[in-house]
Formats: sequence, structure tokens, C-alpha cells
Amino acid sequence: MAFLKFNKSELVNLSYSLNREIVLANKTGAYCNTSIVTCNTRRYHGLLAVPVEKFGGYRHLLLSSLDESLTLRGKRFNLGIHCYGDIYEPRGHKYIVDFDADPVPCVTYKIGEIVFRKRIALTPDQNQVLIHYELVNAPAKVKLELKPFLAFRNVHALTGENDAARTDFKPVQNGAAFCMYEDYPDLNLQLSSSTSAFKYNPVWYKGVTLSDEMRRGFACREDLWVPGTFEVELHSGDSIVFSAAAGDPVNATSLKRRFTATVDRIGPITSFRDQLVRQADSLIREDGGVKRIVAGYSWLYTGLLRETLGSLAGLTLYAKNDAREFEEILDNLIQANQERLTRRTTQVESPLYMAVTLQQYIAWGAKDKDVWAKYGPVMKSVIESYLPGQRQEVAMQPNGLLWAQMDGVALSWMNAYINGRAVTERAGYQVETNALWYNAICFALAHEKKASAFYKKWTGIKELIEQNFQPMFWNAGMGFLADYVDNAGQHLELRPNQLWAVSLDYRCVDDEVISSVMRVVNAELVTRRGIRTLSPRDVRYKGVYEGNQMERDEAYMNGCAWPFLLAQYCYTSFNMMGSNFIKRAEWLTEGFYEDLSKHGVGAFSELYDGDPPHEPHGAISSAMTTAALLNINWLIEKYREE
Repeated sequence: MAFLKFNKSELVNLSYSLNREIVLANKTGAYCNTSIVTCNTRRYHGLLAVPVEKFGGYRHLLLSSLDESLTLRGKRFNLGIHCYGDIYEPRGHKYIVDFDADPVPCVTYKIGEIVFRKRIALTPDQNQVLIHYELVNAPAKVKLELKPFLAFRNVHALTGENDAARTDFKPVQNGAAFCMYEDYPDLNLQLSSSTSAFKYNPVWYKGVTLSDEMRRGFACREDLWVPGTFEVELHSGDSIVFSAAAGDPVNATSLKRRFTATVDRIGPITSFRDQLVRQADSLIREDGGVKRIVAGYSWLYTGLLRETLGSLAGLTLYAKNDAREFEEILDNLIQANQERLTRRTTQVESPLYMAVTLQQYIAWGAKDKDVWAKYGPVMKSVIESYLPGQRQEVAMQPNGLLWAQMDGVALSWMNAYINGRAVTERAGYQVETNALWYNAICFALAHEKKASAFYKKWTGIKELIEQNFQPMFWNAGMGFLADYVDNAGQHLELRPNQLWAVSLDYRCVDDEVISSVMRVVNAELVTRRGIRTLSPRDVRYKGVYEGNQMERDEAYMNGCAWPFLLAQYCYTSFNMMGSNFIKRAEWLTEGFYEDLSKHGVGAFSELYDGDPPHEPHGAISSAMTTAALLNINWLIEKYREE
């Protein structure tokens, strides 16, 4: 597709190309993430990062990069590129003439009469990256040299030369295996050609600089170990496959077939929806037979409660109509999160989102009786856990509403910190938490038998909330709902959290309040890349996510636009306008497709600047964003049919 393609003038401009990243992910939790010119700029970048069991399953970067060199008639051309402080050396990007990301990243180099191409693929079910090299054209025989840069470190850390590193290797079929430290798996580097040779010449490359980390004021330099070079001779038209695999060596003679099978399995992209579905699938990980959702690549975690509940319907039901996968992931989440669901969590609204996820399942087409029979006991235990004395961080008050407070802790999804201080602590009655609370109770009562003790007990609490929610949060003078209320009264900074109060299936505000809230949100918070976390009229508003860590954290919840919030906005808008909102919904989502050549190429970013032109930031592939766009597409088609 045209939006996944770059030309020579874009590629040789490092200020442009280094800000475009590729990310490949597979079911094991492994990933490949680097810039489109294969120069690493972040600590998370590398050709192969894998989950390591001995370190709690957290991802560790094994193969940082791989430099290619071509030698023709005694003249050597290095295609690699690394940053050392302010210097880039070598500068292999100057030979790149084309980049295409469909179906896998493909980089084409041209050096005089030489045309050389590499394609990168991550195998779907192994911790393995495959790189297919093809000498498309050459006037004579060419020697290809491959120089691996090894890291063996946590993706959040940096490494340096040290005496503990093991610098030996084991011969394997058509290659060599390395393991720099205890408890790591072997990294097997192999080539498909039996004529290839490995030349052992170990050296530390010192001061490799990650330019994006340097720009942000983080530690940015590391030392990488290069054990030697792999060499093979190619003639015009020849191809070869390089494999980096964690664990056991692979069958080198099958590498070409495996690469072809991997690419064929991915298939071409024919529409924007295809791209959404592909990204949705890449965010579902299966480890030891357990399916979970990755919150985002490359640094967000797997199996998080809020992110899973918020993205589950989108990634499974709306992407693939896969009810079995929906339930499998939800069952795994419930089993792994008993503590957060019923005893304690610092995101107090997250357990209550269980009701929303089940409501989405029913709206999609699941039978409500079956859903309640399976998940009703869990839903009721979640609700009961908010009674006084059950949780330390949040509890129901005599007025039926939830009060959340833990000194110094941000008890909601708005949980950015600066030097240990919560940017938005929001202690007290939070508007979205109480909206979700009411929705969860109503959902349970709608499916519970009227003669049950639960129904009799919680019907009165539901009525209490109905009496107190709107008087607690509504401010007629401002025309919107308070973000939270504490002992000092209403906090009237205009934030998007009130969208839950007007968008959920069960709402305890009247139609006039909903209309007023949406007018204000439309005027001050809605952008084409999501909903701002704070009104631009607020003195604390930060419209651009840039600068040092403190400045970025200030913007994170004080102005950045979050795409996942668009789903709640669209739910309300469709409820109010029906099919008349279709064009507006399409307009709100088109911008994300325009940005597919930015930030994460082909992926959907976590957040955007609140100010135009709304540049993307955060995780380059976000489960919440991807799911929200699929959710909105589902709503568009639903109302179009109606």
C-alpha cells in the first residue's frame, strides 16, 4: 500500500527516517523493532527481543543489530548505520533507494550497478527473526559479510563492556551459537547456505548512542559485543536467509522455506481494515498455551487488567468475530487478576470495566443468559469488593458513591508521576469510577433474579446512586461534570473522564446533562487524533508531548490526545444522532490512517499531541488505540446497516 512505502529522498534524510519505526511481533511475545533505516534510536530497539523465563518472562534484547557489507572487486561498501554521539558511522543509509513495509519490511540498496535487497520477518510461533537477502543485480561476484551486534540485556536497560560476559561460541549448522550470561537462552545465528563461514574476531563496540534517548535526557550510550563476521559469496540473482533464534539451533536447510511460509501466512494488505486486523492479531500473545493481550509495543506489559478489558472486544470480536478467543483471554485474565479484581488495585475503576466488556460481548451477539451464567459470579464478587472494609484504596460511602484515596497515589488510569509525585492524584469521588460503578450494578441487577439476596441488597444502593450522582458532579454554571469531588468541593478542570458518565449503557444523568457535556467536549477536547486530557483553556494545559521526562509527564495527562477515548465519545454521539453521525465518525478515524507512515509504520500509536498537527507519541503499537478504531468501525457498520 502507498502509505507503507518511502522513497530515497525520505530515507536518506535522517531527521525524517529515524522517526519512523518498524515493529514486528509474534505470538511468543518476541519482537523486532528498529527505524526504517535499521539504525536503533531507543533502548527498546533491536532485531530480536524475546521473553526470558528465568527473568520472569520479561523481554530481553539478544540481537541488537546486524551490519551488512558488500565487497565487489576489492571495494567494500558498509550498509550499516550506528550513532556515536553526534556522528553516524558507517552511513549505509545513503545507499537505500526504497523501503516497503507490505507484507514485511523490505529495504532496497543501490550501489552503482549493484542492487541489493533485504526483507525482515518474525516467525509466528518461535523466538526467531529471519532476514532474506537477495542480490538482485551485480556485474560480478559479491562477498556478503554480516556483523552481529549482541546485547543480552533487559529491554529497559543498557549494557556495557564487562568481564562477566561470555565471549566464546558453539558451532551450529551453518553458523554459531552465543550465550553472554547465565540464565539466558542461546542465540543461534545461522545462514541457509552451507558455503557460508563464521570468522571469530570478538570486539566490543563502545559508545553506541541511542539518539532518541539522548534527546529525551536519558542514559543513551552502551557497549555492544561483536563476536565476528559471517561471510558468503553471492552471484547476481542469488538469495540467502539469515536466522537469529533463541533456544535450540534450527534446521538451516529449511530457512528459505520457513521465510516464504512466514510471508505467505501474513498475506497482503488490501484495505485499512486489513491493517487494523493485522495489528490486532500482533497484540495477542500466547505463552505456554495461555493467551493474553500485550498493552503495546515495545515497552508496555502483557496481561494488564485495564488494558485487556478495554481492548479485548476490539481485538477479538470486532477484528475477527472470534468469541472463543474473547472468552479464552478473559478467562486467563480473571484467573491471573483475582487480587486486582476483588482486593486491591491502584486503578480503582479497572475491575468495574468488566461489566463494559461483557456488555460489548452481548451487544456483539453473545447470549446474555449464557454470559451471565459464566461471568455473573465474577461480576458480583467485583461489585461486593467495593463495600466498606473490603479494599484499602476505595470504598462505597453512605451516599452509595465510591470514594478513592491513598495519599500520594494516583488511583485511576491518569497515573503519571514526576519525581514520585502524582501529576493527577484525583483523591475523592472520581466521575468515571462512579459512572462505571453505577453501570456495573445496573448490569448485574438486569441479569440477576429478583428474588435473590443480591438483587434485594443492591437495588437500594442503585437507587442511592441515582439520587446522588448528578447532584454530586453536575455543575450547571460550567455546563459539564466535575472531574472529581473531594472535601474542598468540585474540581472543575475540563477532562474527558466524564465521557463514561454519558456513554455507558446505564447512565444516571439526564438528557440535558448529556447534551451539555457533549457540547463542551466537542468544543474543547475533541481532536482528529483522540480526546484531549485537559482543555486548552486551562493554565496547566500542555499541548505538545516533548522535552525532558518531567515536561512529557506533565503533558501526558494535561493535554495529550488519547485515541482510545474516541470510542466512548462515538458511543454517545451515535446514541444521540444515530446514522447521522457516520460521516463525522469516519472523519475522526481517517486521520489515523493518514499517520500510518509516521512513528510506528503500519501501527496505531498510544497518544498524540493535543495541539495540531497532532504528532504521534508513546507506544508505537497500542492495544487500546487499535481496539478503539475497530470498535468505532463496528459502530459505523452497525448504524449503516440500520
